[in-house]
Amino acid sequence: MSAEPSKTLRTVTGVSGDPGIYRLATDPARSTLDDAVEVARRAEAARIDALFAADLLSFGAQGAIGAQEPLVFVSALSQVTRHVGLIATVSTTFHHPYNLARLFGTLDHVSNGRAAWNLVTSAVGEENFGPGELPSPEERYARAAEALEVVNALWDSWKDGALRKGPDGDVVLDRGKVLPIDHAGRHFAVRGPLNIPPLPQGRPVQIQAGQSEAGIALGARFAEVVFTSLPTLRVARDYTAKVRKQAVAHGRPAGLPLIFSSFHATYGATEEEARRLVREKREAIDFEHGRTQVADMLGGGVDLSEVKLDEKLPESLLPRLESVHRRRGRVEIFSEYARRGYTLRELIIAAQDTGHWAAAGTPEQLADQVEERFRAGVLDVLALGGLGDDRQHDFAVNGLLHELRRRGIAKADYTGSTLRENFGLDENFGLRGNLGLGENFGVGSP
Repeated sequence: MSAEPSKTLRTVTGVSGDPGIYRLATDPARSTLDDAVEVARRAEAARIDALFAADLLSFGAQGAIGAQEPLVFVSALSQVTRHVGLIATVSTTFHHPYNLARLFGTLDHVSNGRAAWNLVTSAVGEENFGPGELPSPEERYARAAEALEVVNALWDSWKDGALRKGPDGDVVLDRGKVLPIDHAGRHFAVRGPLNIPPLPQGRPVQIQAGQSEAGIALGARFAEVVFTSLPTLRVARDYTAKVRKQAVAHGRPAGLPLIFSSFHATYGATEEEARRLVREKREAIDFEHGRTQVADMLGGGVDLSEVKLDEKLPESLLPRLESVHRRRGRVEIFSEYARRGYTLRELIIAAQDTGHWAAAGTPEQLADQVEERFRAGVLDVLALGGLGDDRQHDFAVNGLLHELRRRGIAKADYTGSTLRENFGLDENFGLRGNLGLGENFGVGSP
């Protein structure tokens, strides 16, 4: 089952998580934002639609190296750019919806309508927000769903005409059109209304990252864009069919949510060069550390110390999916690899791309793969990396992106002043209306 392909492919590039931030932190003459500013300017010059700031809430083996708080980070970038969108990753597991509504609402204001929220429920970080263990995916997504209901209601609490210019040019506030939301739920009690003015976009663009069954259900119900790990076309087809079938059941328009994939590209001026670069990357892998990476891809509770590199993983080492509380979608992908006969060495190689789509070739060959997914209706938003490196930037922008535009797949310029317009999304997206009873920072009914 394929949805109709979107009219044009949207593009995104990352601006956080670079270990270079540590280098900048040791230079008193520079800011840790400096490299990201250069990437942001390059992205805007290339008419890339949005910047993406990822996040992890702990300092661990799997990453978080160089990551800074995403909302502050992209807010700073909003002041050195004018058109490119700003996507910040923030967890509902460790944040309150009243604060989230104010934070993203403020980002939308300071950027003149370029804000987007990449909602996650967090697979790590519970040790920093304790006491207690990380809740199950089902529990985290139930909280996320209620948080979204509250945030959307707060953004909608200013009704049309609540704020307008009077005959003398002064601002006129109609308090009767700024209404409490009176929400009382399992996790939150929020009276509202929101105490910042109506947002330029109405609501920031809503992106959701999650691939478990609970994550798919949340994305199908709420998200305008879903960000997932889709390593193969088959996986992408299956995922897209599943999430869009559920979205239609919620009464949402066909083609939503948009499918957002990260593209781990190895570029070469020739096919032979691309193959050589892939080979050199594999030769540089620390395969002993790779055991830890594969264990993490399998949920973190797997001991691979006794498995030889060229052996297959025994079935007994693979976790039961329902027992895993972290990144079930990733666990499902790597468990399937193992059952298909991947050796530990092959799993370690695959883990370098953490389950994301990876390909190598010339810009034209890579454009073929992007076009295949786009035409199949399983790719709407593409993440391009490497803009901070001169050679990678040349391949990505003057090579791949240029070729996609030549083929009529990607648009050549911004089409509006807001991210919502540039993503081609409905300005009236979302559920409207009030919810239920309480205070702005209360805990809801058990």
